[in-house]
Amino acid sequence: MKYFIYTTGCRSNQYDSYVLEENLKKEGHLPASFEEADLFIVNACTVTESAERDGKRFIRKVREKKPDAKIILTGCHAQVYPERNFGAELVLGQKEKFQIVNFLDRSGTYVSELNDGELYDWPIGLSTYQKRTRFFLKIQDGCDRFCSYCVVPYARGKPKSRSVNQILNLMGELKDLGIKEVVLSGIEISLYHDPTCGLDLKGLLRLLEEAKTPERIRLSSVDPLYVDSEFINIMASSKKITPSIHLSVQSASDVILERMGRKYNRSYLEEVIQELKAKVKNIGIGMDIIVGFPGEGEAEFLETLKFVESMDIYYLHVFPFSSREKTFASRMDRMVDEVVKRKRVKIMKDLDRRCRLSFFEKNLGKRLSVLPENKVSQEGYMKGFSENYIPVFIPYDSRLIQQLVSVCVSEIKDGRVFGVVLS
Repeated sequence: MKYFIYTTGCRSNQYDSYVLEENLKKEGHLPASFEEADLFIVNACTVTESAERDGKRFIRKVREKKPDAKIILTGCHAQVYPERNFGAELVLGQKEKFQIVNFLDRSGTYVSELNDGELYDWPIGLSTYQKRTRFFLKIQDGCDRFCSYCVVPYARGKPKSRSVNQILNLMGELKDLGIKEVVLSGIEISLYHDPTCGLDLKGLLRLLEEAKTPERIRLSSVDPLYVDSEFINIMASSKKITPSIHLSVQSASDVILERMGRKYNRSYLEEVIQELKAKVKNIGIGMDIIVGFPGEGEAEFLETLKFVESMDIYYLHVFPFSSREKTFASRMDRMVDEVVKRKRVKIMKDLDRRCRLSFFEKNLGKRLSVLPENKVSQEGYMKGFSENYIPVFIPYDSRLIQQLVSVCVSEIKDGRVFGVVLS
């Protein structure tokens, strides 16, 4: 069969889709364009209503344009809300999706409970690594913190982690294949815990520093509670870990943080961010922010807004609160009006644009290491990401693809960063 995989959501979902692709290839199935495919696999996120709509919209598009195609719905949405299949013939849970080749001739719903703490996927074949500028390596899955707004524990189950030895072997393979950057990803990588020796994320990072790995190691989203002085010192002294971090902050109002079930306060966040900026040179700091959480009045919203302004960080990922069935927050009182939510999202996104521009300007004239991607814009430029996660545009040169290039930031134009290649 010729298949097309549509992935929504986080980097863990992207990694899972790598595994799906490899399993299909092993059985002789071929990747294809939307127009040529006769099998469509929707690996769908369900963290927000918007993510759910994306999956639903794509399935509707397939039904309209490819009425004879088979559609498989899987991923977090299928695990939590299997009854909402949007017309897909086959629904597979998180365990079942990694055995997808055994279900291709079936229809119906196959969703098992996630309660055994097992990491359900396995290392993928080398063919999937090839021709990728960076690779998202899932080292951890699941979460049992049950923050009041979050459906992820129901979608991913209990925390589980890949062994250190397996990670070291995969890192060596990626290095041999010429991959320059690996993003360590997971549902909550701060919960990483080697199932055999008990090593945590800090211990893993220390091992990777001395091991055979790609030149760059980037971290996906990290819980602020894990970012203590020891963690920051590991980042600051590393020659591999990139000076960029994304913190799942969500709010800077102590009242709202408590209602969310987060175990830190505004004062703690301020200390973490100030220490990161003081110790990790030219670090790019991003944050997740949820606006319109139940009980968030104007005063609580302004607390978060003013906090972000005062911290002088790089960027924000802004989300309106999305009520998800099964979560405690879905049953809370003092829900925020949708019009108010949209207004607050706009205010936060305006702040995000100002934060990005300010960070870009701080890097004018600086020498950055950029990893160009194999894409050319209409203007004849190629884009690559710097070590502190700035998207930098340089004149297209195919020889530079997948190579770490020294670039001087020369100009900011229409919100984009341009650089001159130094070597």
